Amino acid sequence: MTRDELKLYIFETYSTSPDMPWPDSPEDEVFRHSSNRKWFALCMRIPKRYLGLSGDERTDVLNMKCDPLMTGSLLGREGFFPAYHMNKDKWISAVISDADEELLKTVLDMSFELTAPKIKRKRKDNQGE
Repeated sequence: MTRDELKLYIFETYSTSPDMPWPDSPEDEVFRHSSNRKWFALCMRIPKRYLGLSGDERTDVLNMKCDPLMTGSLLGREGFFPAYHMNKDKWISAVISDADEELLKTVLDMSFELTAPKIKRKRKDNQGE
């Protein structure tokens, strides 16, 4: 999958376009929920060495929120790494071109759900009980 294909998938699936919050890093794109503005993905172009790989060649990486129970198994898969520049317990990085496309989409869906607005329940008033 390419970065452009990923952006199209995100737009078609979640109806959101990226914003670029850092003027000095125009390649860094944040994908947010429209209602609560929480990030569910961050796309960056970083040197491979930032992920523990050899070389300074830059690669497209997607950071996604991840269930901590799944992080360990994902780190054993090609293209997945401890989150770059994020909480490594709750986020994971994927090299977009190296990660399995279906697995990448599955983790992205999880990230979207984990960052979605929470449904507030009305508390029952226990009067007279």
